[in-house]
Amino acid sequence: MKRIVCLDVGDVRIGVAASDPTRTIASPVEVIHRVGWGPDCRRIKAICDRLETDEVLSGLPLNMDGSEGFQARKVREFCAQVEKQGLKVFFQDERLTTVTAEDALLEDGLSREQRKQNVDKVAAAVILQQWLDEARAGEASAAGEGSYARPE
Repeated sequence: MKRIVCLDVGDVRIGVAASDPTRTIASPVEVIHRVGWGPDCRRIKAICDRLETDEVLSGLPLNMDGSEGFQARKVREFCAQVEKQGLKVFFQDERLTTVTAEDALLEDGLSREQRKQNVDKVAAAVILQQWLDEARAGEASAAGEGSYARPE
């Protein structure tokens, strides 16, 4: 198995997290401050190259009713550019992950400024950990059926 990189794409920042090689644990990596699609996509490609993967999971900001709105379309458009870097992109519902990340950072006693600097990459780790956990649960329930498909 290889790592997977996860993105929490925002208008100002992109939080980046990555799995370990066994795809068990998600860890925050960094925050990319947005400067434009080209440089942002090249930075993501460089991170993937460094971590020896071509797979990217992106959080998809769905509305609370599960529908896709304006922000989800913007994320899909950005990820289409990421794919042009030769990377495979998958999506994961990211509803309430920023709230979960904020709560974790508050629990750790970080100041407001420290939370602001870290929330995006922690949110990316939350998104990725949810996806990894769902993948393991799906593999367990589909054992022997051959019907479960997740990227390796």
